[in-house]
Amino acid sequence: MYRPFFKRASDLIISIVLLVFLMPLLGLITILLLLSTCRNPFFVQKRPGKNGRIFRIIKFKTMNDLKDSNGEFLPDDLRLTKVGLFIRRTSLDELPQLLNVVCGHMSLIGPRPLLIEYLPLYDANQKRRHEVRPGITGWAQVNGRNAISWEQKLALDVWYVDHLSLLLDLKIIIMTFYKVIKREGINAKGSLTIDKFKGNSL
Repeated sequence: MYRPFFKRASDLIISIVLLVFLMPLLGLITILLLLSTCRNPFFVQKRPGKNGRIFRIIKFKTMNDLKDSNGEFLPDDLRLTKVGLFIRRTSLDELPQLLNVVCGHMSLIGPRPLLIEYLPLYDANQKRRHEVRPGITGWAQVNGRNAISWEQKLALDVWYVDHLSLLLDLKIIIMTFYKVIKREGINAKGSLTIDKFKGNSL
């Protein structure tokens, strides 16, 4: 009963309560980002959700829009603002996704919603990560996040799909708080951002 009904019900209730409780913090972050980037403090992008259905994910914007002489965006490391770096390291940039949860696009716990361009790169097993709603946090995030390989991350996502349960979700929530406090696995080794998925190694 948890997977088909109670998971969604608990997502909705918890997300609404958190949005109300965190409203002052969300407002403060919005103001700080407006002062930092001088533009829209929110990052909105199309992502694949359950069964590959496309939705618009919303996050706090941690990078500015600086471009080079050719009109191309500068590398991520150069566009990440000081305020954005703090917000990313503390995972506060993910909080607006509570709106996605309320709308039914996402769950609190599940595989992270990745880029649309990755869809044709998954093998048959990796595609199974889309059998459930994507989450704000998930099994891969508490087991290495950006510090592990793409193959490991996607394998962990599929493992979660096969073992989804109330106890597992509670475990992930507890581990998420621990990881955020310890700031573990946020960045890829030697970089502030993670390289894009380019397909499976042969």
